[in-house]
Amino acid sequence: MKVSFVSTNAISQTLRYQMMRMQADLVKNQKELDSGRLADPGATLGARAGFGFSMDREISRLENVIDANSLAANRLTATQNNLTQLTDISQELLATLSAALSGVNDTSIVKSGATRALESMTSVLNSNFNGEYLFAGINTDVKPINDFTDPASPNKAQFNAQFLAFFGFAQNDPAASGITASQIEDFLDTVIEPAFMGTGWSDAWSSASDEKITSRIAANETAETSTTANGAGMRKLAMASAVLSEFLEIPLGDEARQTLYQRTTSLVGEAIPAIASVQAEVGLAETRLQDATNRISSQIDLFKTFIRDLEGVDPYEASTRVNEILTQIELSYALTSRIQQLSLLRYLP
Repeated sequence: MKVSFVSTNAISQTLRYQMMRMQADLVKNQKELDSGRLADPGATLGARAGFGFSMDREISRLENVIDANSLAANRLTATQNNLTQLTDISQELLATLSAALSGVNDTSIVKSGATRALESMTSVLNSNFNGEYLFAGINTDVKPINDFTDPASPNKAQFNAQFLAFFGFAQNDPAASGITASQIEDFLDTVIEPAFMGTGWSDAWSSASDEKITSRIAANETAETSTTANGAGMRKLAMASAVLSEFLEIPLGDEARQTLYQRTTSLVGEAIPAIASVQAEVGLAETRLQDATNRISSQIDLFKTFIRDLEGVDPYEASTRVNEILTQIELSYALTSRIQQLSLLRYLP
């Protein structure tokens, strides 16, 4: 019979390897306890792990869509708030014009109201959100509206040129005081309205695109998630404000001034429902966006349920395994310490 010698070093190395294995098992089981999912689905589930990986990728894709929808929703909310401001500006100007038509014959009040409306409208239409202009359509990096109150702006230059070409003199010419009601009607019908409602708007007033931002809000659904300063309501409000601010610089006769008030009152009255229509469109987009986000959230919850069923671990079982491994590690440490204390020197006389 052959006797094999076993050294304390061999025993110590065996325990060390066993310790390393238990520490690896501890990390794995601790991960499963913390996450509630298998630490290595591929090793545990085999071919079925592919379903879990596919659902994880789909969840990530859907979460990206929700993030994009959140940005679009914030943009629409800011747009809706600005449209409300435009409505308030229009109603305030309409109230001022209504008072003027009722006999409050103070042109300075009307002119001041028109100038204020023009400045406020320009500020609102040039507002931005996260560095993007809200009313620029797809031209989000371009300021949509030129400032008519700036003498050097192209829209002011366009109006001056149109006035001079039609009447034969400038607004500050003394002959301007002789402008008649019929001339104002003719000027607005043949020059101003075609310019504002036609290509003259994009030539001098607006750098906005007619095309709106289209966002994919779900796998098979898109929505327009912006608006543009080129809407009819914005054009008519700008037209009324600009015409009032320019013509009220001239000492017009009563008949001409009344004609001016009537025409601009009609324009502002048409602008208000047109802006309300844009608000309705934006509101519809907000509703569709919220509905799409809710549907996607439900899909994500369903996928997560599938993954839990496939890769989930029993938390009580995982906790028990962790405690058992910790107990074994503590015992291994104790044995290693005892073995390392073994020495022949302790037994030599």
